[in-house]
Amino acid sequence: MSERQTDARQGNKAAKRALTALMLFVLTGLFIYSASSEQSYLWLKALHVIAIISWMAGLLYLPRLFIYHFDAPKGSEQAQTFSVMERRLINVIMRPAMAVSWILGLYLAWSVYGFHGGWLHAKLAAVVCLTGANEYLGIASRSFARGAYPRSPSFWRAFNEIPTVLMIVIVILVIVKPF
Repeated sequence: MSERQTDARQGNKAAKRALTALMLFVLTGLFIYSASSEQSYLWLKALHVIAIISWMAGLLYLPRLFIYHFDAPKGSEQAQTFSVMERRLINVIMRPAMAVSWILGLYLAWSVYGFHGGWLHAKLAAVVCLTGANEYLGIASRSFARGAYPRSPSFWRAFNEIPTVLMIVIVILVIVKPF
């Protein structure tokens, strides 16, 4: 008989793998930092984009999980499975990816642009909004885990558009630099 993926032991294994990946990510970043400045910039930018993709994947997927969670009767095994999935997504993928995105993004903004440029300030404001959305999802996840199903499926469908719109704004600001 196979082990259930919702068992604490499986969660601990997943957390250890995520921590190992994060440590490798940090060590790679430090190695890259010690490389030539032009090469290190490109590698750090690549790592920044990888972290953003991971974070965005979670921001787009978690509201969908909430919608499916609504179909599970409170306290059921299915509801418990969704709670485990939501908690792991937030704690093992989204928050570490968000932290790496912020650290590398702030470093790149400082080292390349000196925190100057209207587009950069607008981008940072949009990233602050993404961070707020991330933390709101974390609060909602804890509510679902307690059996309190916050809001409605239609709310989560609409909420799912917030990270999408912010991502579009951020990409346009970074690529076009309109001001």
